[in-house]
Amino acid sequence: MRMLKLTVIAFPLVLGACATALPPGITAQDAGFSLVADKTRAATGRKSVWLQTSAQSQQVAKEIHALTHRKTITADTAVQVALLNNRGLQSSYAAVGLSAADIWQESIPENPIVSVGLLGIGAPELGLFRALESAVAVNLLDRPTRKRRVAVAQANFQQAQMQAVVDTLTLAAATRTAWIDAVAAFETVTLLNKASQAADASSELAQQLGQTGALNRSGQAREQVFDAELAAQTAEARLAASVSKEQLTRLMGLWGTEVDYFVPDVLPALPNGLRGTGAIEAQALQNRVDLQVAKLSLAATAQAYGLTDATRVLTDLEVIAGAELEREVEEDGDTETSVLPQVELEFQIPIYDSGKARMRKAELSYLQAANSLAETAVAVRSEARVAETKYRGTHAIAKQYRDVVLPLRRIINEESLLANNGMITSTFELLADVRDGLGSELNAAEAKHQFWLAAAGLDAAIYGGGGGAGGGDAGGIELAAGGGAGH
Repeated sequence: MRMLKLTVIAFPLVLGACATALPPGITAQDAGFSLVADKTRAATGRKSVWLQTSAQSQQVAKEIHALTHRKTITADTAVQVALLNNRGLQSSYAAVGLSAADIWQESIPENPIVSVGLLGIGAPELGLFRALESAVAVNLLDRPTRKRRVAVAQANFQQAQMQAVVDTLTLAAATRTAWIDAVAAFETVTLLNKASQAADASSELAQQLGQTGALNRSGQAREQVFDAELAAQTAEARLAASVSKEQLTRLMGLWGTEVDYFVPDVLPALPNGLRGTGAIEAQALQNRVDLQVAKLSLAATAQAYGLTDATRVLTDLEVIAGAELEREVEEDGDTETSVLPQVELEFQIPIYDSGKARMRKAELSYLQAANSLAETAVAVRSEARVAETKYRGTHAIAKQYRDVVLPLRRIINEESLLANNGMITSTFELLADVRDGLGSELNAAEAKHQFWLAAAGLDAAIYGGGGGAGGGDAGGIELAAGGGAGH
């Protein structure tokens, strides 16, 4: 009888004993991250790390300190620090590990459920108990559906990998854009400080002429209000520069003493030529990671559709096997023990829910994913064309300021200075020309700002992670309107 009981209990365990082979590296601590790191480096030229130990965190902290502390950082340095130090990005990397653990979990057979019951506890004539019941329950659908469940988990794992790459590229693009914005803001402050010198000279001259009676109060007020408004604009520019730098600091994940870093006061010079973009739509379709995420989403939905089809009628099928050990007291006073094997099959009868609703839901989910993929492909093409147009257009505008407008302004200023020295024009006219020239310099700086934003947006359009990195509409920065002195 004991042999029979052991055989019955062992039977369901054999049904679920086989496990699906795991893909290589799934059980590793950094499972799947190598693909994320490789794709990130190919797109940005910078490394990324998944911090899982205190030793790794300490090493990265030392590296970041060496890159930023009391240093003037470049855009590439800012991107590298963000990829190493942004904690939101580390959360995205952890999602890759969670998806790998899901594959591991799905490949393991479902644990059997063991139940043991005692009847007649404490019966004096029978000893400790009268009857012992034991059973083992195993889900029979676990083994047939395991391969497909693992396939679904693998598709989700690949999607998590690509999403981590998207998050990395998004952070890199946002950090580069923040660096460009911060430097452009400080360049504006520099130019406004330069304009303030001319405004101060004009205001001081107006005050002196007013004391001698050569300039009425209206003329003095026009020059002084220009100086006052320009001071307010300079203060606003300093505030904008501080906020822009803080945005960059946040993206890089810096705090404490590590915020003691600097950015340049001027953006890089405008390049003379443009880099070749070639068939930019084809490049974007080949390299855009968000498009790969949409493809993997479609594949995952297809895998889930197959699993739904496999379980559309029976969603829960269990076999319960066990034995009952019973003791009875006979008339002669002896105790007789008997073992009775038990086998039960438990399943859900599809009287009301035949699985058609779940099948319909799976079909519509697949259709939804397919349409989302098609929409993403159209958007990728359009974004690539827009990014190329902005890149070339902003370069032409910035070049026009650099090669035409600013040289003409310099000629005007030089001639005005000569005329003033020759007593042909008044000092106020000279200062007005200087103010106009500084206004052109501000507009030229903003045009250069928009070009570098467009250059960053071009990379984002090819590899992904954009989200407006190409910059908005170019807008010139106007100086406060100063009136000439009438005398």
